[in-house]
Amino acid sequence: MERPVRIKTIGILGGMSDQATAEYYRLINAAVNERLGGWDIAETLIAGCNFGNIEHFVRNDLWEEAGEYLAGKARALERAGADLLVCVSNTAHRVSDRFCAGLGIPFLHIADPTGAAIRAAGLSRVALLGTKATMSAPFLRDYYSSKFGIDIVVPDEEGQVLVNRVIWDELVRGAVTQDSKQAILRVCDRLRAHGAQGVILGCTELFLLIVQADRPDFPMFDTTSLHVAAIVEQALSTT
Repeated sequence: MERPVRIKTIGILGGMSDQATAEYYRLINAAVNERLGGWDIAETLIAGCNFGNIEHFVRNDLWEEAGEYLAGKARALERAGADLLVCVSNTAHRVSDRFCAGLGIPFLHIADPTGAAIRAAGLSRVALLGTKATMSAPFLRDYYSSKFGIDIVVPDEEGQVLVNRVIWDELVRGAVTQDSKQAILRVCDRLRAHGAQGVILGCTELFLLIVQADRPDFPMFDTTSLHVAAIVEQALSTT
């Protein structure tokens, strides 16, 4: 193999949270190594945001400020040599149009590989779990609907508050508990009873808590693993 190996540099908007960012880095490198073998891993640049800033913007609906903050990080990644851009947070995709504006590198939207996987499974109505900012706002629901023809349903208010609390108070801090696992699975069961054919794990930390084996006959679409697979495919492509 000719050295250095030429692969695309992945620009990662990270720090949302550090748990998700660490998992993305681990999973991307593992997947590249599986493809290339030996000691090879991915070429990456990570702009690690201060999660306290992101938390402040999201909790207070300061989306213009969030977009401007992330746009600065995205521009820095492009200047540093990134060949493509990804964001490790479903919630932050609400301002993806803002932080991608003016960039000359492609952005790989987290919903694209997930939507493709849902369509490949032949499903048309799935539930979405994530932060309350993700579940209550239309930005992802509209994206899945307009691009993939998928009807998105979300938990009721009580379910949204529960899922949001587990994400913000536990998962982003690396805490995983059996009580929270069972509570989230009960939310999934209620959504299934109301017609959901599967569920999108629309927070990049949720796969740390629940996995397909927890409900083998209820399809789970983990946005983290699906996104990582698409990122690696694009990074190793020659086009």
